[in-house]
Amino acid sequence: MKIQAPHIVHSISEQHRILALPKPVHPLVSVFSFDEMDHANADTRIKTLFTNMYCVSLKRNVAGKVRYGQGFYDFDEGIMFCTAPGQVTGNITEDHKPVGWCVVFHPDFIRRHPLGQRIKDYGFFDYSVNEALHLSEQEEGLIISLMEMLRDEIGARIDAYSEDVIVAHLELLLSYAHRFYGRQFITRKPVSSDVLIRFEKLVSDYFQTDRPILEGLPTVSYLARELNFSDNYLSDLLKNLTGQNAQQHIHRFVIDKGKELLAQTSLTVGEIGFQLGFEFPQSFNRLFKSKTSMTPLNYRRSLTR
Repeated sequence: MKIQAPHIVHSISEQHRILALPKPVHPLVSVFSFDEMDHANADTRIKTLFTNMYCVSLKRNVAGKVRYGQGFYDFDEGIMFCTAPGQVTGNITEDHKPVGWCVVFHPDFIRRHPLGQRIKDYGFFDYSVNEALHLSEQEEGLIISLMEMLRDEIGARIDAYSEDVIVAHLELLLSYAHRFYGRQFITRKPVSSDVLIRFEKLVSDYFQTDRPILEGLPTVSYLARELNFSDNYLSDLLKNLTGQNAQQHIHRFVIDKGKELLAQTSLTVGEIGFQLGFEFPQSFNRLFKSKTSMTPLNYRRSLTR
């Protein structure tokens, strides 16, 4: 069976055409309700979309189960998920009639503004769809009101302040998404604690084999994949739980293992670095010094004083 390649969506106008929505008011930013779709004329032949835009979607009245790591959780309120340019998403199917809202904006619209740089700090744009934000009724109402205000501003008469005000609305929307994700990490703390235990076991098991010598240090991508999370979601989950992201946890384990080998063996610093997965001894030296404020050799000498 031939798999259909994703359809490349170059503009907001094209996205509106595919979804059979009214023509957008602004070429670079749009807010629409899924109720506005003309389902009979939506192009359902296109199964997947590859867009060059940011998208924030809120779907309401979604009942069922959503995967969270290796578990499944029921939810009946709204869910929100965000995608960045260059990601592939599924198109609306014939039998699916979503209810909710969507905000779409092109990177060019925010490029001249501080948000153009800060948007890279919003890791949730790289979360998987199964890591969507579950909203309470109150949170859902707030997000909808922000989207409605944004739509009203886009549809208002354009003046010298329009772009700044629209960008401010976008930034406020993303700030609330960031805040609500933080709340979600807190409410799922028992599950997150279990993830931390499994994460640390994965790292420990990795160093019990020859994989560091053969493949180098364990990567965040490898660990996230083993735990059924996206890279960014795993890092944000750990950071909310412990104050350190996934990469920092890996480095902490490497330093602890390095200290153990420095204290209990006569291996050279280069040999220890090689065993831990460093291709070059100076790489281990740099990491060790950056984390402990002393070189591996000075640490070893400090143990004999």
